[in-house]
Order: sequence, then structure tokens, then C-alpha cells
Amino acid sequence: MTPSNKFMHVAGIDEAGRGPLAGPVIAAAVILDPQRPIEGLADSKLLSPARRDALAAIIKSNALAWAVGRAEVEEIDTINILQASLLAMRRAVLALRPLPDFAYVDGNRCPLLPCPTEAVIRGDSLIPAISAASILAKVARDVEMIGLDAVYPGYGLAVHKGYPTAVHLAALTALGVSPIHRRSFGPVKKCLAPVAPRVQTE
Repeated sequence: MTPSNKFMHVAGIDEAGRGPLAGPVIAAAVILDPQRPIEGLADSKLLSPARRDALAAIIKSNALAWAVGRAEVEEIDTINILQASLLAMRRAVLALRPLPDFAYVDGNRCPLLPCPTEAVIRGDSLIPAISAASILAKVARDVEMIGLDAVYPGYGLAVHKGYPTAVHLAALTALGVSPIHRRSFGPVKKCLAPVAPRVQTE
């Protein structure tokens, strides 16, 4: 990894929501304050919801800067989930004040940014700023999916957050495709496919 001590404002970037069948993909970017270290930062997937919520509040209070970006379902279906994830990351970074002069990105692809970037596999477990971003992105997306559950009841969005669980797939088959489902994803596309008429044979 590139040494970051020569940069003044180093951001960590991560996203949440690449795998779900419904809802936006949400990214976060965080510039931590070296003078206000945060204990307990880790990959958001390894933390309980209560611990994520508590850390998210601390991150927002202690970080030098933080921002959230997103790409909507329509954008995901138009440009694909990878490009939509990178777009959400870019939007998060561009909303930071101050802007970073270097950025670490979780994964193996970097968004187009106005600063040097480095992709780090498992960065959400290795780099505190990425861990912080993963927590903010996950909390923001979970809150959104809980709200969407009230708008589109029956799918169980508040529980599985749009991921393709057995409950979600069964609800999708029973209820059909909602406006927040990603039509380019296989299980959703399958529900949209016309049913071939039966051919009677003698």
C-alpha cells in the first residue's frame, strides 16, 4: 500500500448494496482525523447492527470529513452494478469538504477521482478509513431499505435489505416486480419474462 503520511487528507471509500436485487447502491467516503482516533473500526459486515449504529455516530462526530453518495436503481440497470458502484463512490468523494489528496478504495477497482487512488483488497478490514466508510455506507443503506419496506410491503426488505434470500425470492414470485427492483438482475429479469404459452398436443 502507498504510504499515506505524505498526504494531508486521505480518504477511505467503500460501498454497500452491490448484491441485493432491490434498492440503490450507496457509498461513503471518510477522512479520519488523526487527532481524534476511533476505537473499534472494522469491516461493517463483522459488526452487529447496534455496534454499527454506535460507530456511525462516532465517525460522523470525530471524522475530519465524511459524505455519502448513491446510484439509483435506474442507473444500475443502465450502466451495470459495477459502474454504478464506482459512480456512487465518486459522488461520495466529490461531496467531501475538504476534498482528499489521496484515496484508498475497498476492492480491486477505483472510481475516477481528482486525486491519486489505490484499490485495496479487503481494505475494509485493513485500513481504518475504509472501515469507517463501510460502516457509514452500510448504516445509510439499511436505514433506506427499512423505509422502503413501508412503501413496498410484503417483500421483507427491512429484514433482508434486498438481498436474494429465499423469503425475498418467494415474495418476488408472488408479488411481482416493484419499482425499486433491479430489472437487470437475473432473478428479477426472470419474473419479468413472459410465460411461454402451452402447446397442446394430440
